[in-house]
Amino acid sequence: MIIANIQLGKDIAIEKDASINNVRIGDFTKIAGGVKIFGSAEHLLEVGTNCYFGLNSIIEGFNAKVIIGSYVSFAQNVNLMSGSGPNASVAMQQIFPILKGEVTIGDHCWIGASVVIMPNVSLGKYCVVAANSFVNSSFPNYSVLGGTPAKLLRKLTESEIEKIQSND
Repeated sequence: MIIANIQLGKDIAIEKDASINNVRIGDFTKIAGGVKIFGSAEHLLEVGTNCYFGLNSIIEGFNAKVIIGSYVSFAQNVNLMSGSGPNASVAMQQIFPILKGEVTIGDHCWIGASVVIMPNVSLGKYCVVAANSFVNSSFPNYSVLGGTPAKLLRKLTESEIEKIQSND
């Protein structure tokens, strides 16, 4: 386990083969095996309280700010990135520039297995992202999204919103 430049809340559970650095993590968060969560000295990655990070997920905040709200669930193999591009090839960067940008995940979001979240994405509160989705645009509160690229499948209904808010 690699742990450096971090601030941890109380009752955090981190599996021994997880790696974290340059992060602030709120209370009661669980980090499964193989997870890598890292920001940079310039961009401290922020995680709220009561979050869960599933097996082998990678949360990369090296290139820009990443903020994850509270009560957020990441299934296994999620890849969230603040930067993406052909890092090794300056020639290819002339055609495909490296994309860098902030990523924000709102409170109570549920991110399905093997989802990819690209730079410059913001998900509002209570969003659900279907497994195997590629998210390269932002979505407002109460969105259910999926696909490659992700599209709005539906909004939570008023009765669903009332149920979740009554337990909030």
